[in-house]
Formats: sequence, C-alpha cells, structure tokens
Amino acid sequence: MDRRDVNPLVAATEAPPIAEAWRWVEGRSFPADKPLIDLCQAVPGYPPADALTAHLAEQVRAPDTARYTAIDGIPPLTAALARRTGSLYGAGHGAEVAAGEVLITAGCNQAFAVAVMGLARAGDNVILPAPWYFNHKMTLDMLGIEARPLALREEHGLIPDPAEAERLIDAGTRALVLISPNNPTGAIASPEAIAALYELCERRGVTLLLDETYRDFPDWEGRAPHGLFQRPGWQRTLVQLYSFSKVYSLAGYRVGAVIADAGLLSQARKVMDCLAICAPHVGQKAALFGLENLDGWVAEKRGDILARVHAFQSAMEASGTGYRIASIGAYFAYVRHPFAGKRAHEVAEGLARDHNILCLPGSMFGPGQDDYLRFAFANVDAAVMPEIARRLVESER
Repeated sequence: MDRRDVNPLVAATEAPPIAEAWRWVEGRSFPADKPLIDLCQAVPGYPPADALTAHLAEQVRAPDTARYTAIDGIPPLTAALARRTGSLYGAGHGAEVAAGEVLITAGCNQAFAVAVMGLARAGDNVILPAPWYFNHKMTLDMLGIEARPLALREEHGLIPDPAEAERLIDAGTRALVLISPNNPTGAIASPEAIAALYELCERRGVTLLLDETYRDFPDWEGRAPHGLFQRPGWQRTLVQLYSFSKVYSLAGYRVGAVIADAGLLSQARKVMDCLAICAPHVGQKAALFGLENLDGWVAEKRGDILARVHAFQSAMEASGTGYRIASIGAYFAYVRHPFAGKRAHEVAEGLARDHNILCLPGSMFGPGQDDYLRFAFANVDAAVMPEIARRLVESER
C-alpha cells in the first residue's frame, strides 16, 4: 500500500447524502409557478428569535467570546442544561443530573462521535436501527466499528423491538442506538418502549445511546419523554445526546451535548480536546440565552411545527395519492412510494428532475429501505403542503 493512499475506512464510507441530493438540481433554474420545494435537509425554516440575535450582537464584542472555553463548555451552560434535563424528565422524582455529567459539543453529530469513541473501539459493534441516521453509520464505518442493523418494521410503528435487538447482542456489542423522535422516520418512541430498551441494555451490560435532538417539538401533553433519569444508577446504562441546533434555530452555530456518567465524560474530554478543543464559544452563549429566556418562543415554534405535521397529513389524505405515510413526527415524514420494484433513489431523483421536489431516498438510510422516501418538512410552510401532495399525484401519472 502506498503510504500516500487515503484511509481505506474513510474511502469506503458513503459520500454525504445531502450533498449528493443537491447535485440532482445543481445549476437548474425553477419557474415561478413551480419553484423547488426543499424537503431534503432537516433545518428550521425560520431564523433565531430576535432577542437571541440581539444578544449575540452584543456578545461578539465581548473579548471572552473569541477565546476557548473549558473542554466541557462554559459552566453556566452545563449547569443550566443539567437543571433543564432534571426538570424535564422529573426533578423531585429522582431525576437529578449534575453539571459534571454534561459535556457541550460542536453539534450533535460531534456528540455522537465523542460518545462512540469513548465507548467502542475498532472491531466492536453498535446496534443501529435501520432506517438509520446516515451520519451515525458513516461515523461508525470510519472508526472501524461494525454497525449492526436492527430492522424497524411498520407493524411495530418503526420502533425497535427489544426481542429482535437482544438477538443481535454479543460479546462485542457496546451500544444500542435509539433516536426519538426519529430521524429519518419521525417515529416517537413511547416512555414504555424506551424503558423496555433501557432494561434490555441494563440487563445485558450494553449502553443505550439515546439521541433526543428533536425532543422539543412533540406535544408531550404534560408527560416526560421518558423516565430514565429517574432510575437509580442511570449513569451505568444511559448516554443521552442533545442538540440546540433545531430548538433555537442555531444549526450554523454548532452546539450540542452529551449527558452521561462523569467517568465516561472524563475519557470523552480527551476526544473532544483533539477534535475541537471546545464547542464554539458564541454558540454556547446562544444556547445559554435560549435556555434562560426563550421558553415562550420555543412553545410558539413547537405549535408551528405541529401545524406543519398536521398540514402534511391532511394534504396527503385529501389528495388520494398512492404515496403513503409510514410514520410522521417532529421534522420528518417517512413515506412509502407507490412504485413497486422501483428503487427509491430513482424515485427521488425523478421527483427532483420532473416535479421540483427534493427529498431523500430511503436507500440512503440503510438496507431494506427502497420502498421509502424521507420528507423533511420543517423548513416548508404549512401552506405549501397541498402543493407537495399535488405534485406527488402528478408524479404517479
């Protein structure tokens, strides 16, 4: 092997799917009566709160904003996120999280990488429900960690079946990944379903790696998303990942978090120090301002996103289209296309080419997904949903 060759693990990893999809429409112009509808990437369709941008305009003038923070993050932010986590998941009922159990990262993708590098080594395996979030799979591939697919089934609501998961566990299994609300499916695991997976992991000595990037958008109707932080010794089993990117429209500021056992985080700091030293200081200040000041704004945007969910469902039902929603929630709809035997990639590329709808094929999310498409509708107004359904009907002719 020529020493100048690239790392074969990186070379064998798939190309970034979002960039590939955008190449389908690169260089094209779109008529005013049929503009491009971008349902490709999960980004908020609205800017940050005015109060937040005004706050940041002041903070960029502060000398400390240009400096490194502690590897863990700024202490007010780690403390505030610890308090919010305890409150959301049942403070007063045993759900206590310490600031020392929080590590701030440059986005949730980095949170996943930091956590996985702290948990597993090349040759180990991580159980990854399929369809999976492609960046999780790409990270594992580049690290030489086996991504062991756990098939998600419509009859189970696209939620992992603990019995099927247990059959995949062996001596090399280090973690089971769960995203709820899910990317790409939008499926929301019930507290009971999450508890069952936690209990499996606890019993088998495996970490439950729970990504809750989209937890701020469902209406939980007064319930906690789950009760895991109330369990004695949750630190032995649970690692939670979180992102501020969606809730405060801060995707470009790159700020996320890992909440885990302090001992694991002491090792994760080594990884963080080498990857980024610390999350961007300005992003951390933005996240702290959001936690302390923007609960009302977040509630308003939650209502907006829920309206988009309902509008998409209603438009699809009213249109009579053969495209069928398999699961929907938060930012995503996972949709079964009506073209039996046709590859999802071909369907998605055809929608982009002929109908100016940009979405992702299910095949980008793992094996057995060629019947599906992912629609990320958070950046599309509710008023646009009937036009999406109309174009889908048009594509069937």
